[in-house]
Amino acid sequence: MARNIEPDAIIVGAGLSGLVAAAELVDAGRRVVIVDQEPAASLGGQAHWSFGGLFLVDSPEQRRMGVKDSLELARADWAGTAGFDRDEDAWARRWADAYLEFAAGEKRAWLHEKGVRFFPVVGWAERGDGRALGHGNSVPRFHITWGTGPGVLAPFIARVKAGEAAGLVEFRHRHRVDELVVEGGAVVGVRGAVLAEDPAGRGEPSNRDVAGEFELLAPAVVVASGGIGGNHELVRRMWPARMGAAPDGMLSGVPAHVDGRMLGIAETAGARLVNGDRMWHYTEGITNWDPVWPLHGIRILPGPSSLWFDAAGRRLPAPYFPGFDTLGTLEHLAATGHGHSWFVLTQKIIEKEFALSGSEQNPDLTGKDLKLLAQRVRPGAPAPVEAFKQHGVDFVVADTLDELLAGMRGLSHDIELDTENIAGEVAAHDRLIDNDFGKDAQLAAVRGARAYRGDKLIRVASPHRFTDPANGPLIAVKLHILTRKSLGGLQTDLSSRALGANGEPVPGLYAVGEAAGFGGGGVHGYRALEGTFLGGCLFTGRSAGRAIAAG
Repeated sequence: MARNIEPDAIIVGAGLSGLVAAAELVDAGRRVVIVDQEPAASLGGQAHWSFGGLFLVDSPEQRRMGVKDSLELARADWAGTAGFDRDEDAWARRWADAYLEFAAGEKRAWLHEKGVRFFPVVGWAERGDGRALGHGNSVPRFHITWGTGPGVLAPFIARVKAGEAAGLVEFRHRHRVDELVVEGGAVVGVRGAVLAEDPAGRGEPSNRDVAGEFELLAPAVVVASGGIGGNHELVRRMWPARMGAAPDGMLSGVPAHVDGRMLGIAETAGARLVNGDRMWHYTEGITNWDPVWPLHGIRILPGPSSLWFDAAGRRLPAPYFPGFDTLGTLEHLAATGHGHSWFVLTQKIIEKEFALSGSEQNPDLTGKDLKLLAQRVRPGAPAPVEAFKQHGVDFVVADTLDELLAGMRGLSHDIELDTENIAGEVAAHDRLIDNDFGKDAQLAAVRGARAYRGDKLIRVASPHRFTDPANGPLIAVKLHILTRKSLGGLQTDLSSRALGANGEPVPGLYAVGEAAGFGGGGVHGYRALEGTFLGGCLFTGRSAGRAIAAG
């Protein structure tokens, strides 16, 4: 097995964090080899499929929308959300402090200089658990990239491709790393299998047929391989008891190649893997009617007005309203013993409040199409939402409540649905519409949300009676658990150097992005504020590239 000429760095994974690290190395004139088990069609990894949301603090976009934000407030929100409580969180705390300063400081200017632009209305994700010092964003901070995930990737792909043209970068697609080469306690390269060529398109499953072997050596190896969301066996193995039992059936929010293999490989080479029981999965998954990968699910990004019921037909309690507390809702639903729940809503709500996560579900933002974008403020739901309403197996559409409930019963195969209770909750909701005040916390939250200009403009429907035909038809959506992010990972210092069991850096080994828990082995702690996953890939990739370039 021939050894190859030694580059300055090997990057394992061609997703966002790895591309950012490579771009920094190209800027410094360093030679880089990028290895990835997937075909070239999947360049960019998971980030390509993302909505492109980025967490920024005290941005011009926020200020133009009347949002008053500050680093101090963001720090309080992060602390209340993360809930750091382990010795293993020491580096994660440092990464959180550094990332917050980045998000409130040079992050936007750095991206802006690269050509990244943002949609002017800032979204309010993870609105919280109802406590000022608890989980959630106190203010809107979710900045949607103009161009969504591909728009975030574009400048880094362009820079790395320019490096390739200049002879500084070499891509090795269909190269699966099976082992890190360790000599004298230092990681000095990678070994693995060359996989057979495969015509699979982006995100589609590719073969694992071995066509050869390879070995590459370099003074620095960067693990940028992502998390475990496509490997349901591993998700279930790491599922924490505090979140109840893992559901029997889950959808996948990421392709099958997001398999977590490199985490164990890095651990075998001496890296410390921490916080594997911390995860970020969504409760609002729907079956993709036009799937790309196995069990392909799409997440609904909901506004706050849909009534939410568990599998048995019991309304979810406060603060588990749509868009408020992802992990709290997941824990609540897992405790019921069933992997699905229900939204009940109206056409008026779906037109204004339903967005679908992902670049392919937002052709206007992804394609930077102003004419198509204008349809968001016109009557009617966005075309991708209407397509799911018409073709999706999880949607029930009816003119009357009785017809809706009958349709929901037809999709409740494993549990008896208390439709009488659902009908009672809908009636109770409608009775409260005539007053601008009342005891229903969700209606109060809806009215509070509409005090924010962005929500009132394009995100939150005005309160209305569900049973009024003028607001119909009625809609029910069967929701599934959707695997997505690992919050734990390889522990790293602020230079993205992987740390060993003794707390010292493993010479030659770096970890970035989701493989590093987005920094330090778990920068988010137990929960995330959203917009921080792509941001964590950007920040850790940048840190690794600059550290390696500096020697």
